[in-house]
Amino acid sequence: MILEAAPQVDQELNPWQSAAHRFNEAAELLKLEDGMRKVLRTPSMELTVNIPVMLDDGRIEVFTGYRVQHSIARGPAKGGIRFAPDVSLDEVRALAAWMTWKCAVVNIPFGGGKGGVICEPHLMSEGELERLTRRYTAEICEFIGPERDVPAPDVNTNEQTMAWIMDTYSMHKRHTVTAVVTGKPLALGGSLGRPEATGRGCMIVTMQALKKFGLAPYNTRVIIQGFGNVGGMAARLMSEKGFKVIGIVEYDGAVFNDKGLDIPKLMAHRRDTGSVRGFSEGEHVDKDEALLRDCEVLIPAARENVITSTNAAGIKAKILCEGANGPTTFAADSILAENKVFVIPDILANAGGVTVSYFEWVQDRQGYFWNEKLVNERLEEIMIGSFWDVTNFADKHGVNNRTAAYMLALDRVANAIRLRGLYA
Repeated sequence: MILEAAPQVDQELNPWQSAAHRFNEAAELLKLEDGMRKVLRTPSMELTVNIPVMLDDGRIEVFTGYRVQHSIARGPAKGGIRFAPDVSLDEVRALAAWMTWKCAVVNIPFGGGKGGVICEPHLMSEGELERLTRRYTAEICEFIGPERDVPAPDVNTNEQTMAWIMDTYSMHKRHTVTAVVTGKPLALGGSLGRPEATGRGCMIVTMQALKKFGLAPYNTRVIIQGFGNVGGMAARLMSEKGFKVIGIVEYDGAVFNDKGLDIPKLMAHRRDTGSVRGFSEGEHVDKDEALLRDCEVLIPAARENVITSTNAAGIKAKILCEGANGPTTFAADSILAENKVFVIPDILANAGGVTVSYFEWVQDRQGYFWNEKLVNERLEEIMIGSFWDVTNFADKHGVNNRTAAYMLALDRVANAIRLRGLYA
């Protein structure tokens, strides 16, 4: 299989296309045989379910849900479940593949999975969301489990969603199965350190990147796009480490302070008002223009397709740390490389979440739980080791960090498949 051409503009925002192009580039450089490429490229299982739900007003609505298991070569599939109106099978496929590569990059024994339900959760009551979650779980119940596929929270889902999934699955199995999901409440087998894990992982790899450039946190200006679990935690942890977080960009606007934002105050303001707008200690600017401001570190930590061929040339950051899944399109990669932006790719940068999810799964299966200090120490050890694995691989093979991360991941998964052989 030869490399495909860069995606056209109308295909640039399709995450499956971006995932496929990056896969093809890494596979070509690794000189993977055609049969192995077919195995690695093709999802192991794709499930589409239709979910009837009784709404609060007595009407019945039918929602469409997906679960994709991309690979189980290195262990059970692992990946979140998102509730959003724009969920598509292509998106879920891409996210499942990214999870395979992400788990391989940090060398934890999982494959990749992902799920989603097409709905508008902000317009649904808690009771409607619970009924939707439980029926979706019942529909995919035979395809998930601690040894098969372990879901987790994602966009518009949280620890309560995971508690409903765990309970529903356990009722079907007739005994409590805490390890069926991660990201659960602590009282139901969750792990200390899990809520902060993705943001903490971003901070850890950014600290390693500063070492490469001879920078210190107190001289480092940071702009973060997204102020939810990932972006908010990264902002808080980085400000505590001395980074100067000068900008927070949200869906409804952006707030800046060149001297550094008071993150705890901004968090309190957002809790009280539901927005970063109106914060008295910052300048308010257009959210698109905000990404193009001067800084040393830019962290896109919300959704896919934030940095594209239309705005990549304007990125002024020295370091781009991808806290979200797929925030940069394939077409933007070459522009960033030409401008010498040091990219910490998503399958490395945001792997802190799945790493501590792995710790949670291990603790549930052991029935023995770690303190937060041990969780954070083990997370730091894995993230630092993985950062240097990727950057050393990039230097050795003369490629950028994203290509190196994909090559490293593909090589590890392909090696597992070769060792296992093909069952026939």
